Amino acid sequence: MMIVAQGLEKTYMSGGRPLPVLTSIDLEVEAESFVAVVGPSGSGKTTLLGLLAGLDEPTRGRVYLDGEDIFALTEDGRAEFRLQRVGFVFQTFYLLPTLTALENVLVPLELRGTAKGLTGEATALLERVGLGDRLDHFPAQLSGGEQQRVALARAFANRPKILFADEPTGNLDQETGEGIVEMLEELNRDARTTLVMVTHDLSLAARAHRIVSLAGGRIVSDRAGQPA
Repeated sequence: MMIVAQGLEKTYMSGGRPLPVLTSIDLEVEAESFVAVVGPSGSGKTTLLGLLAGLDEPTRGRVYLDGEDIFALTEDGRAEFRLQRVGFVFQTFYLLPTLTALENVLVPLELRGTAKGLTGEATALLERVGLGDRLDHFPAQLSGGEQQRVALARAFANRPKILFADEPTGNLDQETGEGIVEMLEELNRDARTTLVMVTHDLSLAARAHRIVSLAGGRIVSDRAGQPA
């Protein structure tokens, strides 16, 4: 299993009272699979994704990514782990506005100290997502769909073993969103990357190998999808 969550719980304090957001989450995700997480607003989808990625700490429970107990690591250790093995795509693109599309894709490589000599690889990623003629464009010069494709290329720059996508089509129209999911599917398949995607769109979720449904902070359904 590439991802294992055991007894995962998250409780926040609100007005001096505990507010449980996730309760007793047990989840296993096989390597190279594509899992969609769905559920109504407030069901805990994004909180679960943040815990699985080690971006937030659980109140209880453990998370193992690629065999590593990520909450046994220091905060710096988790950051280094993510840099080496995890990619992210968010609803908000988080592109650096003063950098070109190519420079944005090179950012994670520079953080690893491996950007030198990999401009060609970053260029190939942008070409793969249909932006070979937009390398020198800044985010403000790109459409929403184009910006999300830059974010997708950036997420794959480090060849992550795991990719977490949080509502990656939320700011896009239906047609553009479907195109982004098709690219995620292709990269999941060709790069053999384990993909976990949070989405409110059930038609897009149905393309996954597996659909995990949350309600009230609990898993209420775990069923097969209908991959295209």
